[in-house]
Amino acid sequence: MAAPATPLADRTATLAATDLDGYGPRGREEWLDIDWREHQRWLQLDGGPVNVIALGEGPPLVFVHGHSGRWANWLEQLPHFARTHRVVAMDLPGFGSSPMPREPITIENYGRTLHALMERLDISAAPVVGNSMGGFAAGELAIKFPPRVERLVLVSAAGLATKYLGFSTEFFRRRSSAWFARAVNVYAAVPEARAETLVRRPRLRRRVLEVVVRHPELLSGPMAFEVMRGSGKPAAADATNAIMDYDYRERVGDIECPTLIVWGRNDRVVPVSSAEEYHRLIERSRVEVFEDTGHVPMAERPGRFNAVLEEFLAENSAGPAA
Repeated sequence: MAAPATPLADRTATLAATDLDGYGPRGREEWLDIDWREHQRWLQLDGGPVNVIALGEGPPLVFVHGHSGRWANWLEQLPHFARTHRVVAMDLPGFGSSPMPREPITIENYGRTLHALMERLDISAAPVVGNSMGGFAAGELAIKFPPRVERLVLVSAAGLATKYLGFSTEFFRRRSSAWFARAVNVYAAVPEARAETLVRRPRLRRRVLEVVVRHPELLSGPMAFEVMRGSGKPAAADATNAIMDYDYRERVGDIECPTLIVWGRNDRVVPVSSAEEYHRLIERSRVEVFEDTGHVPMAERPGRFNAVLEEFLAENSAGPAA
């Protein structure tokens, strides 16, 4: 039986204050000094080639980006955790540099892609961290291939929400999926050269990123640019349909591994109510809500996110997550 949900309001005493302390980078961002080409490789899976970033040594740790994202959504995590782990992040098929796959874009197929990727990398089991649609796919992996997922981290995960961007899933089913992509990514049509100029101007940066990020002007220009680079990819429309059409609510309770649920209080894409719903359905779970934070807590509050994830990974796997 799933654990009863702990009201999110009861946890606020343990959360940071609702000011901007800890928002965005502190000092020079470590990822800027890494030649990422040295850590990039291509893996040939049944559905086609997949772009993969891997670095570090030690126990494996897998990161999965969300809709209109790419591996670089985890730039603040990869160098940090590579000190103690073998970290892996990929571009899901049809996003980032990975081409469209031969099979249809579905959440089930993305779960199978993660399974196949871990198989190819000789990762028998690992903690898996997924944001938004990537959390949906990671949850699917934990349900369909439970031995693969030692611990699960759902970061503003899709999958249980009845509304996205404030609109019902039924509304999106009646509308063109391209409309959703435009609504989420108003920057999708911005040429890359223009984007580099745009992100240097805080007000313009806010205008194009405020749906996803709570305080775009407080991100560094390079990070804002990397967030923008995930947009406008071939899989966007099909991935929107995949999110809206796949329902795994009745199976979420099958997730048995310890699960950390991280959300931004001000998430405008996937409402924070989904955090409580995931917690209600997953027995060995706990929730961390970041105040004054949007849809990508790992980029918005990287210091706190990394500390919370470190603590979760260090917990005794035999004990309860809640």
